[in-house]
Parts: sequence; structure tokens; C-alpha cells
Amino acid sequence: MNRRARGGLARRVRTALLMALTAATGLSALPAQAHGDAAGPASRSGPAPGVDVGAAPSVGAGLGARVGAGLGTELRTDLGPGGGLGPGPGSGPGPIHGTVRGDCAGTAPVVCHFALPPGTYEVTALLGGATAGRTAVTAESRRTVLAETATAPGRTVRRGFTVDVRDPEGEPTGPVGSPGLDLRFGGAAPLLAALRVTPAPRAPRLFLAGDSTVCDQAAEPYSGWGQQLPRYLRQGISVANYADSGEGSQSFLDNPALFPAIEARVRPGDLVLVQLAHNDKQTPADVYRANLTAMAERVRERGGRPVLVTPVVRRWFNTDGTLANGTALHVNGLGVDLPAEMRALAARLDAPLVDLTALTRSRVEEWGPEASKALFLYDEKRDNTHTSERGATEFAALVLGELRAQGLVRASMVRGAP
Repeated sequence: MNRRARGGLARRVRTALLMALTAATGLSALPAQAHGDAAGPASRSGPAPGVDVGAAPSVGAGLGARVGAGLGTELRTDLGPGGGLGPGPGSGPGPIHGTVRGDCAGTAPVVCHFALPPGTYEVTALLGGATAGRTAVTAESRRTVLAETATAPGRTVRRGFTVDVRDPEGEPTGPVGSPGLDLRFGGAAPLLAALRVTPAPRAPRLFLAGDSTVCDQAAEPYSGWGQQLPRYLRQGISVANYADSGEGSQSFLDNPALFPAIEARVRPGDLVLVQLAHNDKQTPADVYRANLTAMAERVRERGGRPVLVTPVVRRWFNTDGTLANGTALHVNGLGVDLPAEMRALAARLDAPLVDLTALTRSRVEEWGPEASKALFLYDEKRDNTHTSERGATEFAALVLGELRAQGLVRASMVRGAP
């Protein structure tokens, strides 16, 4: 291809991306569909205003998959009250105006970055292109927001999700990472045809207070179940994961970057899931109860709803193939049965309980001593506490299943049936 032809292709790609990313409001540039999920042909007559849905086949395997390094895309940010784009109250800087730069680069994966302030954002992606595709999406610090999704040749599917953007983007006491919104379109054959990001300052949030078995782990092979929970949720609700490695109930309550940061953001109707026990190895029963009670009461004072979550079991088998021992079931060094304390406290406070200890015990015993190694990091690290991506995904499904069963998360907000 000569220089002139390459220049023409670059202009066509740039123009198509700009059209896909600069609608004035909402999702008007994509076909209307509840929760941001739909499917359709990659090329059609009479495209929706603002989107060149025929552009993907013209550049081969999907528009986004052909975006080269350094090609900028623009995202309109003159949205929201007063013509400005801004996060919800207490979540970061005030509104910004005009446009911000959004850059997508690479082919497998396609990596996109938007220089946005902290807040809640809805993302709608049009996946697919001229060839068959298999695209998975992670946001920020390796949060899985969309499981690998297949697209047939010449077809596209629309998928939406809602992302909590904050600094730092992963564990609250960890590295700052990259300010703004980061998206990674990976999978076996990633194809990104169009992308839309809009502010969602009033979207409900599901906050997570926890430890390393819950948190957004920075590096493979580690993964917390909170890192995999977003894959099961449709657009319209975000997961704000404040879980942090090494934290117990006292340290989480005291650190301004942890529970106080959650408390400041909670709005009426928000759920706050609390799973803290792994690191309460020497915590007396009365102190443990007091710490959890303080969190629950302070969440309620903000109009939120606390949900107590007993801890994931440790993979510590008896010779009979069961986990019926204090190490697996979190009886601490003082003899305090932490899950039992949490169950009793939930009943006393009339707070919802997700008995993840019981649920994961059943699942791990069902898999057995050998197969259950894949749920944890036994093979990689000889680690029977921290979970692999597979284990975190399994356990996130158990949590969401309980939230659905108790009516805490509407079925319409769930992507598939965990």
C-alpha cells in the first residue's frame, strides 16, 4: 500500500471512530436496547445516527482492532447537569467541559484510555467485524467486566457495563496506577467496532469491604472474587471494590482510605458487602463484633444497606476429604469461630448474610482434594488461601446467586445466570 493509500485508510478509521464516540447524549448512537446488550449485522442499510456501522468490515477485523498506536479518538464530555461531565458527590473533582482525549491502540489486545476524573461511567461497546471474534473486556486494575463473547463473521453484538473509576484504580493502599478510565479488549480474537463512554453519576453502586481474597489483585495468577463479580452484572450498576490485601476488621475500619472512604460515597440504596476475617487471627470475639457492628450502623446512617459475608474457606482438607477443621473454617488463634460470630451478628442486626464460608466449603468439598487445587493457587504458589481466576469467578457467582435469591440485586441487572 502506498503512502497516499495508507493516509486515506487512516483518515477513514479516524472519521469512523470519531463518529462512534461523539454523540451528544446517552446511547443515541447505538440501537436502543435495555441494559446495553443487543446483536445485529456488522453492516446494514440505514445506520443509527452517529455510527458508521459499516466501517468495521472496511478495515478488516473490526474498527477497534485496527486502531494503531498514537491514533487519538475524541469523547464528548459536555454532558450532565449544567453541560458538564462530572462524577457523583464526594467522588472526585468537579465537572469538566469540552473534550478529553481517548486513545485506543493495539490489535490483540486493544487497549483504550480515557482521561476522565473519578466517578461512575457507563461503557457501551460494539463488538465484532468481518471475521469471527472472541472478545473479553477488563477495566482498570484487571476487573473482568465482560466474559469472552463470541461474534460471528459479519455480525456485531452490543455489550454494556458500568465502571467505578477512582484513584488509585486497584487496591486502595496500593500503587496509584493510571488515572482515568482504562479498558482492555482481549480474548482469543478481540474485535472492537465502536465504543461509547458516558457519565452515570447516579447509578447504584455495590461496595466491597474485604481482604486479599476479595480485592482487585494487581498481577496474575492472583484474583479476588470481587475482581470477577462485575462480569455477572449488566450496565446500570457498578462494583466499587475497596478490598485491600492484609486487612482485618480493625485496620479496615480505621484506615481513611478504606471504610471511611466507602462511607463518604454511600448513597441511599447502595449495598456494602463486608467480608473480613482472614486477617483477624488474634481478634477477640467482642472486638470483632464491635468492628462489624460499627461498619453496619454507619452504612445504615448513610441510607445504604450492609450485607455481611462470611469468608471464603481455606483449602485445608482432612484425611476424610472434608474441610471440617478450624484452619479451613476460620477459627482464629484465640478460638473465635469468626464465621459463627458473623452469622449471629447478622441475625442480631437484622442484616442480610451471604454465608460464603458454607457455600465455598460445599463447592470445594464437591471438587475434592485434587480438582479443587485449580480453584486456588496450589499448583502455582502452594497457596491454599488465595484464589485463581477460575476460583474467584466460581466464588463470585456464589455471592451473586445469594444476592439475587435474597432480592438484593434485581434479576434484570444480572448478565446470565450465575
